[in-house]
Order: sequence, then C-alpha cells, then structure tokens
Amino acid sequence: MTGVTLSASDGHKLGAYRADPEADPRGGVVVVQEIFGVNTHIRSICDRLAEIGYVAIAPALFDRTERGFQSGYAPEEVERARSFIADPDWDAFVRDTDAARAAVAGAGKVGVIGFCMGGTVAFLAATRLDGVSAACGFYGGRIAAFADETPRCATQLHYGAEDHGIPLSNVESVRAQRPDCDVFVYDGAGHGFHCDERASFHEQASQLAWQRTTAFLAAHLE
Repeated sequence: MTGVTLSASDGHKLGAYRADPEADPRGGVVVVQEIFGVNTHIRSICDRLAEIGYVAIAPALFDRTERGFQSGYAPEEVERARSFIADPDWDAFVRDTDAARAAVAGAGKVGVIGFCMGGTVAFLAATRLDGVSAACGFYGGRIAAFADETPRCATQLHYGAEDHGIPLSNVESVRAQRPDCDVFVYDGAGHGFHCDERASFHEQASQLAWQRTTAFLAAHLE
C-alpha cells in the first residue's frame, strides 16, 4: 500500500493510493473517491480489494484544485468538501480516472468502482473510456444527467431507498434509460450507506452491495 504519482492525458500530475495483492493479481480496479478525497474510507476499499486479489488504485481527483485534500464527515468538513464540486469538471475527473486505469492495466482487465461523486465518474468511465471491462457506481446522484450515454462495458449501480439527495424518481429515470445496467435499490439505506465511518452506514445493505460488487468484478475481470 503506497502513494504513487499519475500522469493524465493533458499532462496533469496527480497523486493516488495503490494497494497490491500478495499473489498474482486477478485484475485491476480503480476506486473513485467521494467528495471527501482519498481518505481512510477510500483507502480501506482499496485495501479490501487487494486482499481478494486485485490491484486497486484511487486517484486524487481534487489534486487539480488542492493537492492531497481529504476529510472526514463532520458537518464543517462536509461543507468544505462540497465546495470542490460547486462546478465539477467531469471531463477532468474522467481523464484522471483513465490515468489510474492505465497505471493498473498490467494487472489484467480493469474495473472502476466509484462512490457518491465517484459513482457518477464510474458511470462516465463506462461510457467514455476504452479499456474498462466493468463499472460499478454507488449512489451516484448525477448519473441521471448522463443516462443518455451508453456504457461500453457491464455496469452495475447501487442506490439507497432512503437517500434524500437522490430521490427514487432519479433512480427510476436511470433504470428507464439504461435497461442495459443492473440497478439495485436497498430498503432502509440512505446516502453513503457503504461507508462504516458515516452515521448513514447501513450494515445489511453494505454487505449485500459488496457481495454483488465482488461477484460482478469476478464475472467480468477474470
């Protein structure tokens, strides 16, 4: 587990956290951050993926604005983190995700998993990037805005039924426009339900979503 530097196609240099398995890799996975940066939660996702055999890498998408930014989930931290997506540059996020994809391409097929903001980026990676074999988005609220784009790879999406920031009408819009995607909704779960550092953590939904995610990766990367 180490910090690395990536180079995007426009010459931008960004940091990333990388975790490698002890044995030969089963493939590579790019883990795309929430608005809280490559923090302990995102790094823990990389570590969990490495434990089951994948080379995992999390690019620091906010390095274009503030290098090394990361935060927790206290109200004042949430408010500051939101400032980074007041006017999001989705194209730049996708370029930086592609740089991470290229960095782990030697491990085999590559998948992308994203959370919150990163869930939308994961969907855009599926629709816009070559070399992505599977994409998985958790509670990506802006996916609906891009749902007219067609994924080039298998795509799986996870939402909480009680997510006040992503109403079920948003989810149903995605489901209607993208019958080619697997869309799962978890009863009783809110936004950020997969993060065990947040008050919204929902253990049952988190476990089921992770089981589906790892099975999905195994089916499409190996």
